[in-house]
Amino acid sequence: MQPISADSHVVESEAVFVGLVERFGDDAPRVMNAGTIDDAIIIPSKGKHGIRKRMGWAGMRTREGIDVERREGHKPEVDTLTDEEAQALLNKGYDGLRKGLRDGAYRGDDQDIDGVEAEFLYPGFFGLFAFENTELLVACQKNYNDWLHDYASASNGRLFGLAAIPVQDPDAAVAELDRVIAMGFKGGCIPCTSPYQKPYQESIYDPIWARAAEAGFPLSMHVGTNSFRPSRGGLHLEVRDGVVDYAGTAATIQRTLVELMCRGPAQRFPDCKWVVSEFNAGWIAYFLNRVDQGLQREARFSNQEFTGERPTDVWNRQFYATIEDDRPALLTREIIGTDRLMWGSDYPHVDSTWPCSQQVIDEIFEGIPAADKAKITRDNVKALYGI
Repeated sequence: MQPISADSHVVESEAVFVGLVERFGDDAPRVMNAGTIDDAIIIPSKGKHGIRKRMGWAGMRTREGIDVERREGHKPEVDTLTDEEAQALLNKGYDGLRKGLRDGAYRGDDQDIDGVEAEFLYPGFFGLFAFENTELLVACQKNYNDWLHDYASASNGRLFGLAAIPVQDPDAAVAELDRVIAMGFKGGCIPCTSPYQKPYQESIYDPIWARAAEAGFPLSMHVGTNSFRPSRGGLHLEVRDGVVDYAGTAATIQRTLVELMCRGPAQRFPDCKWVVSEFNAGWIAYFLNRVDQGLQREARFSNQEFTGERPTDVWNRQFYATIEDDRPALLTREIIGTDRLMWGSDYPHVDSTWPCSQQVIDEIFEGIPAADKAKITRDNVKALYGI
């Protein structure tokens, strides 16, 4: 059986940003320098911090004369992209991407190279969730959803887009939920960190959870899709370390999980489903146990007994996680739930298992029952999204 990727990505076209410059000026994203190595999504008001290169590099791994370097049980190593063919492709910018990244009708060619039957699609432009201007955020996400629908619809049933939901404006979020559900979307995306000073536990989000639960519409929180946070005035109290930042990505979703699992939303809306995407999952078993202890301590410090639900029970009722080459997650599946894990290729990002997904899957599932492998690589995502 061919796997289904629960976490893949798009490379947004110019259509996602149509009309935004006229309404929002230099705060609006736009595509600039089309057809050159400088192709990027640009937000002029942010200067050099407003440049977002288009992330489609994994698709270059099949170029002539290149052997994909990979350790057993792991995704391919980062490509240096210094050879002549790579430079020629990069110099074409957007036009140098594989055809399937520009047109959903051809995405099946990329899937066939990787042995993947279908993909669920997240944004490539994570800034979609981080605009300070809520009107801009709502307008951009609506554009994105329209474009994504067209891109996925061209695939003959092999692509499923996950719509962006503008939770920063709860009324607009419910309206957009209604609209994208009517369009046929199977699920959506919300920021992996709740809006500034408005944690997800607050009742203002209840209409969103209620509508999603009613429609059987899972809400995903992907790594990097942070909501806007005010600047700290440029002060840096410590030296940044890229390895620490990469290895510690789970920290950005852990507060969000406590807000949803322990502070009310999951209990008020037990049919609502949330997905933790591309944070991997080897840490979740430890985290759930630690949260359980934290709840017990919190109650005891108030001279009370904790009487709420155990985090593990809430997780196994309402939460899912995607993995790529995460063997530790598979070895803790009895705690976090075999039914709660879904494999994803992350194509076409640099962390992708493409074009070696079949080999990576076989290696990380060594010694694991075939029934569990089928669930995690195919059956769970079909059940969650109803395909």
